[in-house]
Amino acid sequence: MAQTQNFIDYVKICCRSGKGGAGSLHFRREKFIAKGGPDGGDGGRGGNIILRGNSQLWTLLHLKYRKHIMAGNGVNGAGALKTGAAGEDIILDVPLGTVAKMPETGKVQFRIRSMTKL
Repeated sequence: MAQTQNFIDYVKICCRSGKGGAGSLHFRREKFIAKGGPDGGDGGRGGNIILRGNSQLWTLLHLKYRKHIMAGNGVNGAGALKTGAAGEDIILDVPLGTVAKMPETGKVQFRIRSMTKL
């Protein structure tokens, strides 16, 4: 008889924030303006990975099968000073008391001690 484990207190996941979008190299062109100057827009910011403490959770079971978590990339800028769209953020709810460590060194990055208010 196979036993299922409902309480998971350790998971190893790979998280990557999103890459920012490239800026646009564009010059203004109009009929009667000889040298219009640059008007390229900035690239959008990459998405973030956010760990949020949740007092309703007591296990990491919901993250057990989610090994790779990647936030969205920013969109490239465009002409006419158009800024690219920002990448989508990923919010991971974790139980209070969660400790995030670097796997190679074992160095503690941070501890989730209390709930954050949005």
